[in-house]
Amino acid sequence: MDFNWEAKRRRAAYLALADGTVFHGYGFGAANDAVGEAVFNTGMTGYQEIVTDPSYAGQFVTLTAPEIGNYGCSPEDMESRGVFLNALVVHELNPASNWRAREELADFLLRHGKPGIAGIDTRALTLHLREKGSQKAYLHVDGTVLDETEAAARAAAWEGLDGQDYASRVTTSEPYEWSREGKYHVVVYDFGVKYNILRCLAGHDMRVTVVPAKTPARDVLARRPDGVFLSNGPADPSAVGYAIENIRLLLGKVPLMGICLGHQLLGLACGAKCGRLKFGHHGCNHPVQDVRTGCVAISSQNHNFALADLPDCLELTHINLNDNTVEGIRHRKFPAFSVQYHPEAAPGPHDAQELFADFQQLMEHSGK
Repeated sequence: MDFNWEAKRRRAAYLALADGTVFHGYGFGAANDAVGEAVFNTGMTGYQEIVTDPSYAGQFVTLTAPEIGNYGCSPEDMESRGVFLNALVVHELNPASNWRAREELADFLLRHGKPGIAGIDTRALTLHLREKGSQKAYLHVDGTVLDETEAAARAAAWEGLDGQDYASRVTTSEPYEWSREGKYHVVVYDFGVKYNILRCLAGHDMRVTVVPAKTPARDVLARRPDGVFLSNGPADPSAVGYAIENIRLLLGKVPLMGICLGHQLLGLACGAKCGRLKFGHHGCNHPVQDVRTGCVAISSQNHNFALADLPDCLELTHINLNDNTVEGIRHRKFPAFSVQYHPEAAPGPHDAQELFADFQQLMEHSGK
């Protein structure tokens, strides 16, 4: 790893927020400027899983853990086919020192064409985002001279993520078989699916077929699935109107399970509202309570929007104990349920992985 002492001393790279606040540091990874939405993730480990999570498309992810890069990167820790976030923001970038490491984090980002910035005060940035909310931002790392005021103006002028369909940008281009064995055939809508979701489904006796986000409901039903899974994904669920309509057509015809964006889309398809959170939920330590049993699970989360104003056809099943937002729903008439958090983890705790067994039982009881 190149320690690049001169760049660390000069601190010529910077992150400019749309409100004019600027944080200085040094660049790593790809030396290209970028624009995105600045958020923070409170996970202590799992940076490779985070940067390869398609749900982060369009975002600058600030890692609150101060030491990053220590265990390098390895092919086994990929959660998708590539890197989808717009940039990575860290405090201290360290060389890898782990037997599993095959690549330095900086080299990994460079290979995928994604920039990063290190050496900034991520604690101050996190506190700023908590107070002001997630913000549009501009990352300047390309080595040219750029006035900070101009960078902040470019951030403010960016279209942002609201009203933007990013699912169609990150989805697979063609259907594919993830696993060919299992009692239940499950079709997964790929709105930005993580590999560990597919692993968990396959691990619960499911034969998994993945289809593009815009696949019509009739084409999914033509595959004669035992169940349909609605995956996680990036940006604004209200902009994914084609998915909402397809879910309406699938309700009552086949058991459904959704995670994250898939949860929001199921809620919208049933008549719920969905709005933006101040700074979102990103991390591996969010307490979620099952309101039916009182049981609490520590969960992995990554989202900026949340459901509200549930219609009568939906039962509230889970809430976030930090802010009481909706974390789980179940349809009162049809075999369909969803959760806002990530029971598959990667990274994060495995407290909620029994939800995949619940989906298995839902298909079993539906007589498929």
